[in-house]
Amino acid sequence: MGFQEELTHELYQAVKTILMDLFSNKEHYYYITLTSDGGAHTPCISAWSDEALYRSTNDEERQENIKWSYADSPYCCWKQEEFDKVEALLLSRGNIWDLDWKAFEIEYRIRFQAMEMAINRLDQEGIFAINQKRDDVVVLVEVMPPDDTNIERAYRMNDANSKIFSEWLEEMAEI
Repeated sequence: MGFQEELTHELYQAVKTILMDLFSNKEHYYYITLTSDGGAHTPCISAWSDEALYRSTNDEERQENIKWSYADSPYCCWKQEEFDKVEALLLSRGNIWDLDWKAFEIEYRIRFQAMEMAINRLDQEGIFAINQKRDDVVVLVEVMPPDDTNIERAYRMNDANSKIFSEWLEEMAEI
């Protein structure tokens, strides 16, 4: 098994475990993201449900400001310890920042492709339709701070005609 396949497998296992735990609360999710940094280091899961958003504040303006924020979610880094095997696997590759620019780009691409493949596999299995219709949730693999690749992945991972995806694009996409 090559690195990308092994990474995809470990990401799949971690994310599935995290989401099954998260979804056990029976809330209705509209935003789920697997997020990493500009070095494609160990990602984290974050999510927003309608219920969590309404619990967070009664102020509608504040709700609008945080509803797509992975960092402001009470579910940011949910069960982060589930990524321990992913982190060990990534660390076994050495420090990505020590690579020359070409090797960095290749490693970075491999890591984000693995994240997307793991999420797509879970999507095909129907995990994002637990507690809500699949078309009612935006599922993302994001780099923070955001760049254009977030939009490209978002289009590949969501139905461009869904109301919630259109809403996310209008409010968050940097087009």
